[in-house]
Amino acid sequence: MHTVSQRADMLHRIAAKDTKPLVLLDGATGTSLWELSENKVPVWRYNLENPDIVIKVHSDMAEAGAQILLASTFGVNAMALQKEGQDVSAVTQAGVRLCRQASAGRCLVALSSGPLLGLMEPYGDITQEEAEALYDEVFNAGMQEKPDLIYLETFIDLEMLKVAARCARKHDVPLFCTMSFEKVGKTMMGNSVADMVEGLAPYCPDAIGLNCSLGPDLAMPVLKQFRQHTDLPLIFKPNAGRTTLVDGKSVTELDPDQFVMDVLPAGQSGATYLGGCCGADASYIRKLHMALQTQH
Repeated sequence: MHTVSQRADMLHRIAAKDTKPLVLLDGATGTSLWELSENKVPVWRYNLENPDIVIKVHSDMAEAGAQILLASTFGVNAMALQKEGQDVSAVTQAGVRLCRQASAGRCLVALSSGPLLGLMEPYGDITQEEAEALYDEVFNAGMQEKPDLIYLETFIDLEMLKVAARCARKHDVPLFCTMSFEKVGKTMMGNSVADMVEGLAPYCPDAIGLNCSLGPDLAMPVLKQFRQHTDLPLIFKPNAGRTTLVDGKSVTELDPDQFVMDVLPAGQSGATYLGGCCGADASYIRKLHMALQTQH
């Protein structure tokens, strides 16, 4: 279990961008929750409707060795919740609170936030002002539960990520930012690694990198591009390969052993934060933790 001083030391190292040795992130909260639930609903709903499985997923990740847990708040915003009549503050605060309860002092807790349901102008009809109001609502609510950092993830539009980062920087906690890249090294909206590094520079992220979309083998060249463009601590949180449906069940391409073999080289390629995204449950994080322990 991390003591208060140990957690404070980790936060200090993050803020100072002195994060060696490698820091282990958690795996995929969303797909792990779906594995435990018969009803595949938006994952934020479990914060209110089935908090026990939320606590279990986070607790399993902590027991597996994760040092930072991402609260189940990824898809929470008024645009997503208004159709179901749910309150943004209640869902966000419950997500952070459950994550903190599950961590039991063992891990840092991150308020996670992702892209909005729609595109910003000129590609869509969401204005910058509207996007800022949506993110402000989430962060203002979530910070009431005192998360250790804000983690912006799975963005494909740099302009939307910049709005979210600007809102996050209104709060005095470390900021992590990741985008989802295709194997060509750009997001679906055409943003390159260089674009991301340059675009986020005014918001001084404490760590930057990639998550989702790709398995570790295809994501590795993108990670190497990051090291060419920035000296910031890098985040590597790929999927467990492709996911396919077999007899109505989701099956990931990579088992934990292969996933770990493919992820470990990221540490030699400049990554400081390692974890998993879609398909990577606690068993993947446990294997990765064991491998990192062997290396050190």
